[in-house]
Amino acid sequence: MTAPPLRVVVADDQALVRTGFRMILTADAIDVVAEATNGSEAIDAVRRTLPDVVLMDVRMPEMDGLEATRRILTGAATDPRVIILTTFDLDHYVYAALSAGASGFLLKDVTPEHLVAAVRMVRSGDALLAPTITRRLVERFASRSADPAATHRDLSTLTPRELEVLRLLAQGLSNAELAAHLHLSEATVKTHVARILGKLGLRDRVQAVVVAYETGLVSPGGQ
Repeated sequence: MTAPPLRVVVADDQALVRTGFRMILTADAIDVVAEATNGSEAIDAVRRTLPDVVLMDVRMPEMDGLEATRRILTGAATDPRVIILTTFDLDHYVYAALSAGASGFLLKDVTPEHLVAAVRMVRSGDALLAPTITRRLVERFASRSADPAATHRDLSTLTPRELEVLRLLAQGLSNAELAAHLHLSEATVKTHVARILGKLGLRDRVQAVVVAYETGLVSPGGQ
């Protein structure tokens, strides 16, 4: 049985960006089910069309992408993945959006191939950011704008091994590197990561890295 096509909402106040992304995605058999020019329209579009992925511009009129992301991912009937669109790779809005539950970010000058791969990647449950990039964002902004919801997450539910995995994950290690460091198989590492996400109520490893810093498990600039 053929899997149904991915369903995407594109939210950006620039018509040229929306049109370009639509052309790229539809050319690769990905359905763009709605477009939005601001955060309010994005929320309405998500509720109406129930997409798999939302491409969300950070800076839009009336309601920005950060607030829209928060509202979409808080008590959502479905579980869309949100990819933040930005012009600058260290925009402080991006860090806040990751804390709000976004699965990663893309620069607006992304290549067509990378855009398609990113949409497919986050829908499969992977995080779009390499942990090292997430770490760079967190180290720069965590001390300035800690999210109380993340700061007060209870790490006591994690086993000592899971805490160790989370600490190493936050330092930028891939699953393969985690496996080698801990003398485990990659399958076992993936199981540990999945349990960490489940216990802490997180969508992906990007959020796990953010929480590791904001709870003090890992310190900005430290190990």
